[in-house]
Amino acid sequence: MGLNKLCAWAAGISCLTLATAAGAFETKARNAILLDYETGAYIFTKNHQEMIAPASMSKLMTVYVLLSKIKEGDVSLEDTFTVSENAWRKGGAASGGSTMFLKIGQEVKVEDLLKGILIQSGNDACIVVAENLAGSETEFAAMMNDTAERIGLKHAHFENATGLPHPEHKISVEDLGLLARRIIKEFPDFYHLFSEKEFTFNGIRQGNRNPLLYSLKGADGLKTGHTSEAGFCLTGSAVRNGRRLIEVMAGLESAKQRSEETESLMTWGFANFDNYKFFNQNQIMAEIPVWYGTAESVSAVIPEEIVKTVKKSTKHKYGAKIIYDQPLKAPVLQGDKVGELFITYGDKTVDKIPLVAKDGVAKIGPFSRFLANLKYFVFGSE
Repeated sequence: MGLNKLCAWAAGISCLTLATAAGAFETKARNAILLDYETGAYIFTKNHQEMIAPASMSKLMTVYVLLSKIKEGDVSLEDTFTVSENAWRKGGAASGGSTMFLKIGQEVKVEDLLKGILIQSGNDACIVVAENLAGSETEFAAMMNDTAERIGLKHAHFENATGLPHPEHKISVEDLGLLARRIIKEFPDFYHLFSEKEFTFNGIRQGNRNPLLYSLKGADGLKTGHTSEAGFCLTGSAVRNGRRLIEVMAGLESAKQRSEETESLMTWGFANFDNYKFFNQNQIMAEIPVWYGTAESVSAVIPEEIVKTVKKSTKHKYGAKIIYDQPLKAPVLQGDKVGELFITYGDKTVDKIPLVAKDGVAKIGPFSRFLANLKYFVFGSE
């Protein structure tokens, strides 16, 4: 008993994890990240955890809070919010920033405010949402920070609903990417709004500021931004052949550079990386002998489907091995960990996944154990 069993799998089977060659892509952005939506793998990073001024990209958190309220039933798209003088002065036409051109005292449907934020990047729309949901923009910023902590954003702090300059209003491109992923996953019924190219309100038609919607195949959102401190920024997403990538870039010098750099990074990601299914859920990896059990063995399976993002040119370098102790001693419960699967890249282990018992195996009674011991004594183990 206690014999360690190692089973090696040949390299070249489906791959599991990401191996990005250093220097494979270069960008003029100060901060950048490219990640795979399905697997969450980081395909490219540059200063991705540095907290930076996000400009209007921080409106993604404003939208996340609003959509959460809608999903929870606290707010409906048909509800109306009142435009305050504060919202008009700070975010309206007179402010000189991005605006929905709301009027003081106007009653505006939540659906229109949502479009005004996503398509027109209206600062006034953000402030109206903040004041009507939380009483003030300051209290709404506290809601944003509480939400950021709850969903696991580690490099984010909000001071307002708009992204207008504030010395303590900061977030990393990593957290913006993770936030974008959550929006797409949690609010599929609303995500189509991010791709609408224009919206008319109060008789004023404005186009979506996201350049990728007009130039990049498969692009469908999310949000641009620009201030003197943040530079030109973009959080974007695109889908090709059923696979979605999300990118965030900040610190670019012009709108033209933003368009070129974000399109180049996304194109590079689709061209050089892909997702591969490594193993199916509940795929049997080994039959492990069981000592003193009502069955002679138990099937060791992978509890979840394994799909990972891998550089296409390196997929042949991946392999796997399984390690387990045998025989197991009954009883064995369904779902018990009975071994481990190690994913390798060359001679390095890059991931480790538990193997679990497919079925339970009960312990045999005293007389059956006596016969099993006698058999072992007479014939030995196989």
